[in-house]
Amino acid sequence: MIAVTGVTGNLGRIVIEDLLTRIPASELVAVARTPSKAADLSERGVDVRAGSYDDPASLRAAFAGVDVLLLVSSPDITTPGIRPIHHGNAIDAAKAAGVGRIVYTSAEGAANGQGFLADHTTTEGLLRDAGVPHTILRNTFYMEALVNPGLRDVVSAGELPGADEGRPVNLVTIRDLALAAAATLTGPEHTGVIYELRGALWTVADLAATVADVTGSPVAYRAVPAADLGGIAFVHQIIASGLFDETAPDLEKLLGRPATTMREAVQGVFS
Repeated sequence: MIAVTGVTGNLGRIVIEDLLTRIPASELVAVARTPSKAADLSERGVDVRAGSYDDPASLRAAFAGVDVLLLVSSPDITTPGIRPIHHGNAIDAAKAAGVGRIVYTSAEGAANGQGFLADHTTTEGLLRDAGVPHTILRNTFYMEALVNPGLRDVVSAGELPGADEGRPVNLVTIRDLALAAAATLTGPEHTGVIYELRGALWTVADLAATVADVTGSPVAYRAVPAADLGGIAFVHQIIASGLFDETAPDLEKLLGRPATTMREAVQGVFS
């Protein structure tokens, strides 16, 4: 039995949908804070169970009889210190329920994470200390942070502002990261492995040039202070720090194909 948490979120839902193409629905457990939001999965034969990271008892019940668990990291990134508590609750519940292996969606840089990445560093330590066999997926950021329908406004404005200092990024689509996660849920060869999931390198200036090429409209890259970028500023600041400037072969191996390119993602926005 394979269980997936966060099934009403983007990544968890894609994982479940992929698994449904490869194994019977009767072998899947979908864990959701609000099961009614996953009612369609129940109608298709998936065992939908209630489980909240804030409620350890609900997690123990949700994980009963589960062999492999995909622990999708907590979506609460604003409450200080809450994510390690959420993850610890899930790990303890999985151990109590006798789960055979935990697959955790960690983050690039979590080997010795600073700032928000420290939550993942702590969680990886909790997994080691729990003694439950596990697999760690150190995901880069979602490409959708920069490649999204907002690019239509960029075309209208004729420019793409950036505070990335020209540093390259290895961002990956949510779908590719989800499919890679799904691939690690079957087969014993993933036990004890840390996967560094990264894509090919490109820059925000490359993104501007690609948007221009795909749309046939002039789009110029313009360097600006991070303060001018509003809510997306933190992504540009992390890019400028160099966190996303390395590649790794693990994603392509898990997918069995090259990762979706930035250009392909841009084409999807404008298709």
